[in-house]
Amino acid sequence: MKTKVRKALSLLSVILVLTMLVSACTTGVPGGAAEGSATEIEFWTFQDLHVEFYEVMAEKWNEANPDEQINFIPTVYPFDDMHNKLLIAFQSGVGAPDLVDIEIGKYANFLRGDIQLLPLNDVVEPELDNIVKARVDIYSKDGSFYGICFHVGAAVIYYNAELCEAVGIDWENINTWDEYYAAGEAFKAANPDLYWTSVESGDIWHMWPMISSQGSDMLAADGTPTIATPEMAKALEFNKKMVDEGIAVVAPGSPSYHHSEEFYQLMNSGAIASISMPMWYMDRFTDHMPDLSGKMAIAPLPVWEEGQPRSVGMGGTGTSVTAQSENADLVKRFLAFAKLSKEGNIEVWNTMGFDPIRTEVWSLPEVTEAVNKFTDYYVTTPFEVLNQIKDEILPVNVSDALPATLDVMKNSVLNRAYTEDGIDIPAMLEEEQAKIQY
Repeated sequence: MKTKVRKALSLLSVILVLTMLVSACTTGVPGGAAEGSATEIEFWTFQDLHVEFYEVMAEKWNEANPDEQINFIPTVYPFDDMHNKLLIAFQSGVGAPDLVDIEIGKYANFLRGDIQLLPLNDVVEPELDNIVKARVDIYSKDGSFYGICFHVGAAVIYYNAELCEAVGIDWENINTWDEYYAAGEAFKAANPDLYWTSVESGDIWHMWPMISSQGSDMLAADGTPTIATPEMAKALEFNKKMVDEGIAVVAPGSPSYHHSEEFYQLMNSGAIASISMPMWYMDRFTDHMPDLSGKMAIAPLPVWEEGQPRSVGMGGTGTSVTAQSENADLVKRFLAFAKLSKEGNIEVWNTMGFDPIRTEVWSLPEVTEAVNKFTDYYVTTPFEVLNQIKDEILPVNVSDALPATLDVMKNSVLNRAYTEDGIDIPAMLEEEQAKIQY
């Protein structure tokens, strides 16, 4: 009896071992590497689209580096949850990922005190002549680069060419804000129930370039808040006039911005002829406003006076390596491969529709002749516009004060400017600037 039991146990052991071996040979892991042979890279983000890009690049890395395979493990969290969770991991000294996306409006919070991000100078500095330097400068402090952006984020105007052309508006030759306003008057006269443009009372993308082209910003060069300026008042008063006259509509939704479902529905219905947003907004049209396919065109921003810069780099997400990573050298090299290499920047366009930070790819056939959902959707080629304005894309100032300044702009300033009757905008800006605490 004991012999039979021993034989049965031995047979069971053999079966278990064989099962484990088969499983180990057939089970795949993200990034295309076999489990057990790869270095795990844990990644946190707040954007599913970023995961899609990095998974493609992880596969490319594993194809190019058979002796240095990675197992890419992404996690997507809600925006605020992710940034708060990262702060807690840094404060406690445990629990942070290897690689993390940090949005520009939150980034300054992670450059205070004992910085828990690793400098990237060893991978960034060799590429500075090949990239738009401003897109790493915004994630730097005291000479160290801590993050690398996905895109330039060049601010542009999106025109519904079909609506414009139906009333004889030559959108390709609108060069100044005065000409833009005159076109809006003509459009409104021909279409009383429609709007020429939309402004956000809960976000800053539509108005930030309007102060940048004047040589101003929401922060001074030394990083202190500077929203109470003549340049800011000029931009807000211009937008307020269009709202009051029905030429512009305040974007619906809560918050009021160009990312709400309510706004997507309104724009998709053909009720708005143009909006100012960064180039990274292209995928919002393709993914949320399908009825506008074949109608939307992209053009350089108007300026206040001829000769002023026609764009500014807007927004951004700095991908960073945390000090808690146990494989920091490999993680940094993978990050550089994904976001600084020619191959990676081509993929930035093909996967996400972003304007890549490596300028040489703007004229490569892999980009200019690529056929994807963006080229199918728009009546203009995005890189034609980008190459027109490539020497006019201004940087923005960043500092520890930016998150608090953005909060005041989004939560109070813009809403008051666009919705309060008879408001004294310069006086309001003085009041609001005094509230900024950081």
